[in-house]
Amino acid sequence: MTPAARLSGAIDLLCAIQNAPHRPADAVANNFFRERRYIGGGDRRAISTLAWDVLRAWRRLHWHLRADLRYRHEDVSPRLLCAAMLHFVGQPLPSIQSLFSGERYAPAPLSEREMVMLEALEGQDISSEKQPLPIRLEYPDWLHPYLVEDFGDRLEEEMRALMGAPSLDLRVNLLKGTREEALRRLRREGFQGEPTALSPWGIRLEGRQPVTAAALFREGLVEIQDEGSQLIAAAVDARPGQRLLDYCAGAAGKTLALAMTMENKGQIVACDVSRVRLDGATKRLRRADVHNVTRHLLSEGDKWAKRREGQFDTVLVDAPCSGTGTWRRNPDARLRLTEEDIKELCAKQAAILDIAARLVRPGGKLVYATCSLLGVENGKQIEAFLKRQEAYTLLPVEKRSTLLPEELRQEALFSLTPHGFGTDGFFVAAMEKTSQN
Repeated sequence: MTPAARLSGAIDLLCAIQNAPHRPADAVANNFFRERRYIGGGDRRAISTLAWDVLRAWRRLHWHLRADLRYRHEDVSPRLLCAAMLHFVGQPLPSIQSLFSGERYAPAPLSEREMVMLEALEGQDISSEKQPLPIRLEYPDWLHPYLVEDFGDRLEEEMRALMGAPSLDLRVNLLKGTREEALRRLRREGFQGEPTALSPWGIRLEGRQPVTAAALFREGLVEIQDEGSQLIAAAVDARPGQRLLDYCAGAAGKTLALAMTMENKGQIVACDVSRVRLDGATKRLRRADVHNVTRHLLSEGDKWAKRREGQFDTVLVDAPCSGTGTWRRNPDARLRLTEEDIKELCAKQAAILDIAARLVRPGGKLVYATCSLLGVENGKQIEAFLKRQEAYTLLPVEKRSTLLPEELRQEALFSLTPHGFGTDGFFVAAMEKTSQN
């Protein structure tokens, strides 16, 4: 594809994302490219990169393009956002204008109004001290008090790290081979990777690399999984022969890691409220050669949990949450999150924790995790839980997982952030049930 055709593709993708405001951008993108199989891998990456750059700079781009009072209340189109993004990454305006030629596969020519708005960007940096902090750091205005409370003086550095592009992390499936073997095979297939600093099973690749096309991925030797997510599985410390419950299993990413640490021995029950997600796990479980997992679809009025009270050695609650810790990967989620969402999620998390608490046997373990940065979903949620559930205490240090690095093992609950650890944002709390409810 020509540069102009790639630009058209990015504009069309952003239009598709804008027209599906309740769907995650990555799901829209997957469908977009599935319907356009003629677009090759390199072109897909170029189109996605520009679209995601625009999503990561959404508030700043709108601030610049609406700086002229004449355009303060006008809609800003995806084509104008893409043109502005090209300017801010260093492309001269005449070069940008030439891409909008209207010729075959190229976007229509820029209008006089669009040219005026783009010319006003000359000499400007995309981030400006004149921008209010939520705009400069790309988060909703209403979220500011939450972030100030949680991060204080670290707010700017934490949010700035969340604006960058994420790494691509893999987890080696020890049921199929070692990390050293996976590294050798990756290099033979042309991928450059290094062992992760915190996860004992992780490999980090830089940039967007088509690893799903690699033979070792198709064979199940590696899975795509952020290093922080791998550390949740490490905190669970699942052992061979145990009976575990992954209560909010989704597509079974952490279930796979738990089965690996259990060496396929014992039993894992993977539950979720979404049949689509559970069905999607089947292929992954088969590829990873995991066969100690059964799945259960949770539904309203389901008596399944009540019949299994006190039966599990460990219950993992990877709770539904705001997803603020994954904003590097899902920048569009910043635009959809509302304060009402947070209130509803906190109530749902508390209810799930109370159900999960009854499923753990006395002496067993409950691990709560989110991919959120917000204290109301994390530490405050656990503080309230421990007040409600007197049978539970934070897991003592001598019982914490030796799979975790020493710095994380010292705390029964810990937070990971892109700035502090180079991972997505995660929170983990490990608790022990010291008596029967």
